[in-house]
Amino acid sequence: MNQVPWYQQLKEKRLEYGVSQNKLAVHIGISRQYMSEIETGKVTPSDSLQAALFDILEQFNPDAPLEILFDYVRIRFLTTNPKPVIEDILKLKMEYMLHEDFAFYSYMEQYVFGDIVVMVSPDEDKGCLLELKGKGCRQFENFLLAQQRTWFDFFMEVFRVGGVFKRIDLAINDKTGILDIPFLTNKCRNEECISVFRSFKSYRSGELVQSEDKPDMGMGNTLYIGSLKSDVYFCAYEKDYEQYVKYGTSLEDTDVKNRFEIRLKNDRAYHAVVDLMMYEDAGRTAFSIINRYIRFVDKNEEKRRSSWKMNKEWQRFLDLGVNRKISLTTKPEPYTFDKTLRWLAHQVAPTWKLATKIDELNQTSVIKDMLEQTELSKRHQKILMQQTIPIEKVIQPSSDNE
Repeated sequence: MNQVPWYQQLKEKRLEYGVSQNKLAVHIGISRQYMSEIETGKVTPSDSLQAALFDILEQFNPDAPLEILFDYVRIRFLTTNPKPVIEDILKLKMEYMLHEDFAFYSYMEQYVFGDIVVMVSPDEDKGCLLELKGKGCRQFENFLLAQQRTWFDFFMEVFRVGGVFKRIDLAINDKTGILDIPFLTNKCRNEECISVFRSFKSYRSGELVQSEDKPDMGMGNTLYIGSLKSDVYFCAYEKDYEQYVKYGTSLEDTDVKNRFEIRLKNDRAYHAVVDLMMYEDAGRTAFSIINRYIRFVDKNEEKRRSSWKMNKEWQRFLDLGVNRKISLTTKPEPYTFDKTLRWLAHQVAPTWKLATKIDELNQTSVIKDMLEQTELSKRHQKILMQQTIPIEKVIQPSSDNE
């Protein structure tokens, strides 16, 4: 019986995990062409590279219980000119950004592509502010993948120009239900959370829609540990409930059950990124922060609180993060019109359908005429272009092609 060559095993596992050649090549630091030649047996890499390929690929194993990704990035750049931020740091073409003459955090204007936002101020002390919320991070990862860059490459550019890290959120996705948010909340209430923080808050967030086939559906639980005004605090919540509320996803079908977020500001954010850059081990960075600030224990009245034993369920969560290298997970998503379409479906579509029915019954063409007479604003035209333009045209050409 012929044994399957190692490179064929690599390819089969890559396909099984749903990872593209380009994505694996970017994460290992080789070209896509070289990756292709490896998988076809045309070249034989070193033993260390072979091992690294399997190790990194395993980090994309969909059955892995934990994954870590960026869920918020906010960086200030000491320039009042947005062009170098957009074209040299983000490596996007400024002509495809939507300009808006308003912004937030007392900034004056902003340049937007989907959920990727660069705010601008004429005040040199404020400069330009890049904000990537959850969807913004996923959309930027789509551009990073097309640019054959990683978050580490991007952060190197940020450090090069002296960018100031204002906030970084690291999200740990619990895909198998290792964490139990109500259980952790009760631990806090029973003073079985030993922490440098003085406060915690718990919420039953987002009442779910009751239905006859799901009469026992309750409310999602969220636990905040630490003050939301401090430079570091944690947020743990039931991600599956959030997805149910947003998209109507069945709780059993969600990929992520719970999420544990580490929210860092200012120097805390900076030091976390430095640690990530130094070790390229997101698990090490995330869980060292967690271990520094909190631990859940089991109460023992016969011992001092500081000597209470670590709770075994919490220990299991920590062990999964510490004993298995967890690199940053990327989930690239293109900019889509889904949010607007959902708004149309809920707010506009019923009235539109009613008006269309009236047109049919009265043999009129009010709706058709209305659409034909409507002109798209410059803003709508820009959004239309962003929605339809190939990603290759939006990104700046690599230095090799310049």
